Amino acid sequence: MSDTSPFDPRPARWERLTAHLGDVGGLTIRRALPTARRRMVGAWCFLDHAGPADLTPTTAMRVGPHPHTGLQTFSWMIEGEVLHRDSLGSEQMLRPGQVNLMTAGRGISHTEESQSDRLQLAQLWIALPDAVRDCPPAFEHFPELPSFATGGFDTMLLVGESGGRRSPVPSHTPLLAMDLSAARAAEATLALHPDHEYGLMVLEGELSVTVDGESTGMSKPGELLYVAPGAQSLHLLSGGGKSRALLLGGPPFDEPVLLFWNFVGRSREEMLAYAEEWNAREDGGRFGAVHGFDGPRLKAPVVPPLKAPQ
Repeated sequence: MSDTSPFDPRPARWERLTAHLGDVGGLTIRRALPTARRRMVGAWCFLDHAGPADLTPTTAMRVGPHPHTGLQTFSWMIEGEVLHRDSLGSEQMLRPGQVNLMTAGRGISHTEESQSDRLQLAQLWIALPDAVRDCPPAFEHFPELPSFATGGFDTMLLVGESGGRRSPVPSHTPLLAMDLSAARAAEATLALHPDHEYGLMVLEGELSVTVDGESTGMSKPGELLYVAPGAQSLHLLSGGGKSRALLLGGPPFDEPVLLFWNFVGRSREEMLAYAEEWNAREDGGRFGAVHGFDGPRLKAPVVPPLKAPQ
């Protein structure tokens, strides 16, 4: 965290958060959002980095039918291939350099299956604002995204605007997501929106990061560097070798959001109703049914005591 004393009323300009480590069938998962210290960055409310990993038939990723509400799932493929199916009848292969955007709205269910022997991807959730969180479900695939150089980094603009360019991926609130990669030593300075907050997650290699001239030290995989509103610039320096980072941003989300299992809602009562409907109805109820997946549905766990942050 940036230098502050117990008597300094100024909030920290930046903060380094440790991701939770998990394992799904031999695939390493780093969960950077949500954490106890930081639940969201803008409307981004969930961030998993999976891999990079070599897969075998026994460690392939197979996620059975499960439901979502009140969010958009945003899948960014870096290495490998994943087959998406959902209860709208969508069946889409996701390949490197592509994004799948699934809008759950009032309810949807889907499956994910790896189709390659190598895998690396980022799986994110976007909280929908109250005005649209009960919208009809939808699915969109984006095979081409703006790519350009930012200093010495190859950049892919996943969502939002940068340098006069705009991603075709839509959003209900202002958002930014950029993938920055380099095969060798690289350096770049990125302009930040002072009203937005940001999160930088290094996926491969290490980066020296400076916020408005203040060094934050080295960022490495398994960490999220949070940058509070008010910052003007972010300077990245890679000392050599392969490096990759994901930069997220957006204005602070001003609605209380509750996350449980695969649901985003506003109250425990909502979560209880979602879980009960999904578990009780083989046809999925509001979430529908996924066809073509050879395996059982995932059951919702018992809903614990929950309270949305104020």
